[in-house]
Amino acid sequence: MKRTALCDLHIASGARMVEFAGYEMPVQYPLGVMKEHLWTRENVGLFDVSHMGQVILRGKNVKSALESILPVDVLSLAEGTQRYGMFTTKEGGITDDLMFANWGDEIFMVVNAGCKEQDFAYLKASLVDCDVNVIEDRSLLAIQGPKAREVFARMVPDAVKMTFMQSLKFQWQGIELWVSCSGYTGEDGYEVSVPNDHAEAFANALLAFDEVEWIGLGARDSLRLEAGLCLYGHDIDTTTTPIEASLNWAIQKVRRFDGERAGGFPGADIILPQFVNKSARKRVGFLVEGRAPVREGAEVVDATGQVKGVVTSGGFSPTLSQPIVMAYVSTSALDAGESLFANVRGKSIPLTLTTMPFVASRYYRG
Repeated sequence: MKRTALCDLHIASGARMVEFAGYEMPVQYPLGVMKEHLWTRENVGLFDVSHMGQVILRGKNVKSALESILPVDVLSLAEGTQRYGMFTTKEGGITDDLMFANWGDEIFMVVNAGCKEQDFAYLKASLVDCDVNVIEDRSLLAIQGPKAREVFARMVPDAVKMTFMQSLKFQWQGIELWVSCSGYTGEDGYEVSVPNDHAEAFANALLAFDEVEWIGLGARDSLRLEAGLCLYGHDIDTTTTPIEASLNWAIQKVRRFDGERAGGFPGADIILPQFVNKSARKRVGFLVEGRAPVREGAEVVDATGQVKGVVTSGGFSPTLSQPIVMAYVSTSALDAGESLFANVRGKSIPLTLTTMPFVASRYYRG
């Protein structure tokens, strides 16, 4: 297994390590998954996400080239800000989701760990006149929670001015930090790229504050589920379109039908009509009756037991003190307002359709 630059620090902190996307990663610490989750909702959680892929794209026409393979608006993105995007197939499926930032003459992109090698190869093959510089010498940490802004400002005072989806560079003890005001928990906070040889010192400086605790993959997953966010390979993949995944918002009007730069990306002829003609299924959220969690793969059925969908993410919500799930469900069943159930070992557990996020997001927008 590969190791991040912070692996020894995780072990010294009492982490239970597991394999994840080819890396040895901390799934939980002595605090435990439930307490780590609640700590992040109340204080500051520190996450090692260095397994994710970081890449810088350069070139005279890099933005227009990138827009040709993403279904989102790249050209109008303001300098110093970032945007959510995805790679799509000619069949309209999703091969990965990502974040990319406009740094003026450069695009900084972060992709998922399990997809990064294929993503880097795809970028190099697609952006033929551009430089695709894969970053191997930097770690990535996420600082998340309602006190994240206050705590990080003690180290990088100017970061307190950042608003959601800004992406800027700062100095800390002579080291250049690449900081985005974002994360995957639904909380305010930052993701910070730091050189590997300074990552441990940076992490320890944060951990010295009483408000900060290490958080593992277990709580990271329950936090992102409460935030109603997709996990690649589970809630989105090559068999799901952005519209089916309820990611309509991620495709700006300029790239849709009648937009100034409509289409032109892989799968546009499949994806764009779904804005008008409903897709056969849709990703939605449900509250689950009772206390037993419903896991990925459980069937969603109607009162007669007929299958109407499938759960793609599910678990117990520590914040709400009840199980929640995300599932793909037949739009006809949703439109009809049918009573729906999760089929768990032959038992039908009632589901209540709800809006997402399950827990209100607290991104700082100024």
